Amino acid sequence: MFETIFWGAVLRFGESLLQASPTILVGFFIAAIIHRFLGYELTYRLFGGNSRRGLFQAWIIGMLLPVCSLGAIPVIRELRRTGLPGGTILAFALAGPLFNPLSLLYGLTLSEPRTILGFALCSLVLVTVVGFLWDKLFPATSHVETAPPAVPYGFKRLASLLVFAARDLAGISSLYILAGLAGVVLLAVVLPPGSLQHAMGHDNPWAPLVMTAVALPAYATPMLAMSQLGMMFQHGNSVGAAFVLLAFGAGMNFGTLAWMWRTYGPRPSLAWLGLLLAVVIALSYGVERPLRPADAPAADHTHAFDVYCRPFVVGNADPFLAALARLRQNRGAHELAGIAALGVLLAAGVALRALDPRGKIDAWLERPAPPSADRAGGLDFVLPNSVVGGFIVLGIVVFSVVGCFAYYPPPAEVFEEMRIAKGEALSAAISGEREHAEQWLAVMDDWARKLQVGIYLRSGSLSEYHRMKARVFRDKIELLEHEVAEGDRGEISKVSNEISQAYRRMQHAYQNEL
Repeated sequence: MFETIFWGAVLRFGESLLQASPTILVGFFIAAIIHRFLGYELTYRLFGGNSRRGLFQAWIIGMLLPVCSLGAIPVIRELRRTGLPGGTILAFALAGPLFNPLSLLYGLTLSEPRTILGFALCSLVLVTVVGFLWDKLFPATSHVETAPPAVPYGFKRLASLLVFAARDLAGISSLYILAGLAGVVLLAVVLPPGSLQHAMGHDNPWAPLVMTAVALPAYATPMLAMSQLGMMFQHGNSVGAAFVLLAFGAGMNFGTLAWMWRTYGPRPSLAWLGLLLAVVIALSYGVERPLRPADAPAADHTHAFDVYCRPFVVGNADPFLAALARLRQNRGAHELAGIAALGVLLAAGVALRALDPRGKIDAWLERPAPPSADRAGGLDFVLPNSVVGGFIVLGIVVFSVVGCFAYYPPPAEVFEEMRIAKGEALSAAISGEREHAEQWLAVMDDWARKLQVGIYLRSGSLSEYHRMKARVFRDKIELLEHEVAEGDRGEISKVSNEISQAYRRMQHAYQNEL
């Protein structure tokens, strides 16, 4: 029993860290850009300073930057030093993880666009109302620190970016990130396998409140939250519960709350959480009827939230090996690159803190260049730090948009990956290997969703006919998941044949009927 729960919690921690690693890395470099390139004064103006438009600008900037709620932690720590009001900082911390170009495009293919756009509008209402009220209750939350000295142009400027990011990663920011992931571990310990499958029906008036209890400790990347929203819409689950999942599951985590508690104190932190709970729950019940997809059939179950429960049932053969197999399986190249880069940066940060505790390297980087070095000629231009920093931030946004085409490949590549996943899943299902079958069925479902987004990206639209073909295929996948759980060999064989037929029809539609 203990071993099953322990390795299940380790698996959930590892999965979340892998999924979050690219956006955590982006968050540390955005904080370094603010510290070394944009500067405190320009950042203060960029976020609207102490003006009324600050909350709106924080929402806009948060929507553009590809960070998750863990990756936002080093950014908000740096924003705090610029002297911005607490409401603006917390508005960014909440808005940044909800949407980014990658997840927004994904969401638009999973449901009616009005539903996703309605959620985006609700997020604006949320950060504006909560941020405004909190600033009124606690007006003296600004804190200005002395801006760091400028670094001379050249390789020193780039080196200063890496040095700051490494030191920050090896500091307290990582402790807050670990605190954020602790919520995932907690849920994996206390929630039995599949215990949330029947809790989020649209006819259950308690669904948003149940989701609140789950989503507050949970951590979800923007992509994972969008995927779960898509499954909820597909099954006709509660739209209000879906909004709660987005607001708390993707937007908040224990690490952010710990930073607030340490930075602003108990009363302001509890007040922020109370205001957030009140507005989110009010909005969740308000959007239930207007934003519910018209064509979504009501279902009494969903597998969308199995990732928050224990992954293994008691009696599984060697949960350690099962956890290791899942961590190795279906890890995206971007996740592996992200975790490797974080590891290298963390090692560099630990070395810097151990070997250079007084910051002599930073002082050397900040040492003014000789007057003769300020003159550039030919094609060598000297650009202000603010210009370089602005272009780097813009590059991050552009890269996230361009990255959509790599993350959502064209149909030919998707079907090749799906063919492999289908072979693994069906052979495992027929031979009675339940866990292996469930893992590869989830992979197939994910590729079916990526297929739709890839078409939407390249053509600008996705017909209802093609949506229907993918929906039938995913329904068959879910049916096989239930049959595998029940162990009926005859039904497993029958549904496996139906999946193969649905796959061929979907492939023909997407490759020959576009």
